[in-house]
Amino acid sequence: MDSESSSKSSGAFLLAQLGSHAAKQFAERLSPLKLLPQHAGILRMLDRSSGLSQRDLAARLGIYASRLVAILDEMESLGFVVREGNVGDRRTYSLRLTPKGREMLAEIAKISREHNESVFAALTLKERDALTGVLQRVADQQGLTRGVHPGYSRLGGETTRIGTTGDIEPKRADEAS
Repeated sequence: MDSESSSKSSGAFLLAQLGSHAAKQFAERLSPLKLLPQHAGILRMLDRSSGLSQRDLAARLGIYASRLVAILDEMESLGFVVREGNVGDRRTYSLRLTPKGREMLAEIAKISREHNESVFAALTLKERDALTGVLQRVADQQGLTRGVHPGYSRLGGETTRIGTTGDIEPKRADEAS
């Protein structure tokens, strides 16, 4: 392999590299709010589809329902979401954002805009629009669900939680997922 071809990265590698970098930066930007990225995504999903059942939300996110219950328990204890009895099916709960959850969503939106600006600072607005369009076509072709991070499907064994003080801390070995 010549030095020129060895210094070039494939498009797939660059997407993975940038994706990992951007995800880490987003998590760091959320940390002052005492939130993890999955909390932000769930708040956004509930904002768009208030009244979803836990089962429907789990299906849309591609997450294990048992893991979603634990995340929703955290979010409910922080006052961001409430579970309400479902009039149409008394065996399920409907989920909705609380006023505190909507306030947090506004903070997340501000952080998301700042994050997007930072990640794409090297591009003009026209280049950003073009890149976004191309990336959306690739994501669609790959069968990814719009607006849902594929990382939800891997949740269940992570090693962090929101503590009683609101701090993000490691899970203890004796805690169930």
